[in-house]
Amino acid sequence: QVQLVESGGGLVEAGGSLRLSCAASGRTFSSYDMGWFRQAPGKERELVGLISRSGVSTSYSDSVKGRFTVSRDNAKNTVYLQMNSLKPEDTAVYYCAARASAYYGFNSWGQGTQVTVSS
Repeated sequence: QVQLVESGGGLVEAGGSLRLSCAASGRTFSSYDMGWFRQAPGKERELVGLISRSGVSTSYSDSVKGRFTVSRDNAKNTVYLQMNSLKPEDTAVYYCAARASAYYGFNSWGQGTQVTVSS
């Protein structure tokens, strides 16, 4: 497994931007697809962005498409979530996660970072 630590969360006004980072250590980072999830109070955890191990392929939930961008730097063992045009409904704890294969799913998780968007 890989160890993950998120950073970059905070309080921002609606319409603002934040960039989250997730630093990985342990096994070979480039062997993992990486996902960004979020969970708001009383709601289920949601996958908001996914990036392939090479970084060539990305996908997004409809709720963030066009506003959020996932990227990675395999030389720095880091994945990023650039969040633009933030809305109050984006308020949640954001987690990064790693999976070695789609079959086994995400089995390494960070501790999460809080993002709060004020109206």
